[in-house]
Amino acid sequence: MFDTLSDRLTSVLQNLRGKGRLSETDIDNTAREIRIALLEADVALPVVRTFIGSVKERAKGAEVSGALNPAQQVVKIVNEELVAILGGETRRLNLAKTPPSVIMLAGLQGAGKTTLAGKLAKWLKGQGHAPMLVACDLQRPNAVTQLQVVGERAGVTVYAPEPGNGVGDPVDVARRSIDEARRSQHDIVIVDTAGRLGVDEELMRQAADIKAAVGADEVFFVVDAMIGQDAVSTAEAFRDGVGFTGVVLTKLDGDARGGAALSVREVTGAPIMFASNGEGLGDFDAFHPDRMASRILGMGDVLTLIEQAEQHFDQAQAEKAAAKIGTGELTLEDFLEQMLAVRKMGPIANLLGMLPGAGQMKDALAQVDEKHIDRLQAIIRGMTPAERHDPKIINASRRLRIANGSGVQVREVNDLVNRFYEARKMMQQMAGRFGMPGGRANQRKQKGKKGKKGKGRGPTQPRVRGGMPAGFPDLSGMPPGLDQLPPGLAGLDGVPPGFDPSKLKFPKKP
Repeated sequence: MFDTLSDRLTSVLQNLRGKGRLSETDIDNTAREIRIALLEADVALPVVRTFIGSVKERAKGAEVSGALNPAQQVVKIVNEELVAILGGETRRLNLAKTPPSVIMLAGLQGAGKTTLAGKLAKWLKGQGHAPMLVACDLQRPNAVTQLQVVGERAGVTVYAPEPGNGVGDPVDVARRSIDEARRSQHDIVIVDTAGRLGVDEELMRQAADIKAAVGADEVFFVVDAMIGQDAVSTAEAFRDGVGFTGVVLTKLDGDARGGAALSVREVTGAPIMFASNGEGLGDFDAFHPDRMASRILGMGDVLTLIEQAEQHFDQAQAEKAAAKIGTGELTLEDFLEQMLAVRKMGPIANLLGMLPGAGQMKDALAQVDEKHIDRLQAIIRGMTPAERHDPKIINASRRLRIANGSGVQVREVNDLVNRFYEARKMMQQMAGRFGMPGGRANQRKQKGKKGKKGKGRGPTQPRVRGGMPAGFPDLSGMPPGLDQLPPGLAGLDGVPPGFDPSKLKFPKKP
């Protein structure tokens, strides 16, 4: 959505880098280029004027003239001002003290309210809530059926007592849904209302009546990010006619310029709460102004990437894989599990696009072939458990069998096995360099502690093969008195079962 704006702003700010001092002419030229970039991206003119005025005022002030790197300081100012017009801080949902909380969705027809209702319900369910969808769009043909299908996909309850298609009173349905939510113990009610092809009095009156009937805690204006400058005028009409507490952007994955969506927050004063960037129910998340500003300026979005990884990666499994990397015991089975976890996070190109500097390798990201990863999975799945555990046993006949079973060429099986060996070797070297458990550097340290045979070990230092286990006290240099250790500890590979190191009675420090 914001690729064009991101490219222009990145190019403008890139021209400042390397300059040890910025003149007023440099700042004026930069501000003019930023103004053109924003206007071409459909950002509303009043918003552009406010933004450029703030940037120029701060850029010509003491915070830039006294900075060690003025160019970087200007980039920082642009980033902060961009965060400001996007809303400043992330706002959380205002939920009722006594359930159920009511969230009402309003907007024009075609903005994606019904699909968004399912996305929001699934997101809330993942947050530990028990949402219920309410079908109050009784005008549009098959709107009720669509919501029921979306609710089934999201795994949430849908309250639809009326068939729709022009039959039923949406205000009455909304009112009855609150009693149903209390009876069935749903803590959040999401009301999907009807839209129109344009703003009219009937739409506004019906939306206002539903809002009053349910006592909505949140009213979200759903806006299509691709409709251009109409987004601002439509948002103002809904603000005056119904009133809303937040904005939800849909279709951020489109190819429109999308700058008008950036104007909604500044014009209406209502924060952007959520953003939808795809057709899947999982393509939805809370809107973070600072992260969106970083994406627009080509700085990446590492925090969102980390959050997605935390949601899809099992911590215990990841730690187990990390230990195997250090010891060189990583198998193709582990590799397959990690690959599947990455695929759950979304398209690979989107994940790489969150990394800083990804804007400079857009052509390479566009060439990422998801089908190649599918072929790798097919090859690994075509192996027996023994072959995944020990790829060394995969001889020529086995490789031919695997290739035929997975529908690929033998050379692709060879490439996978060879690259796996190379990757495992490289990861083991990196594990040793960064001191991960089992890494080569740690192994060398352990060998260095042992020293040469017959040297470096005092009479009071027991010899423990393989090094002390994690959490065991360091016995080097301890004074006499270690006869209190359990019998037979010296010379064992590790600690006997049930031994508690905290019960050792060492002499106290003077």
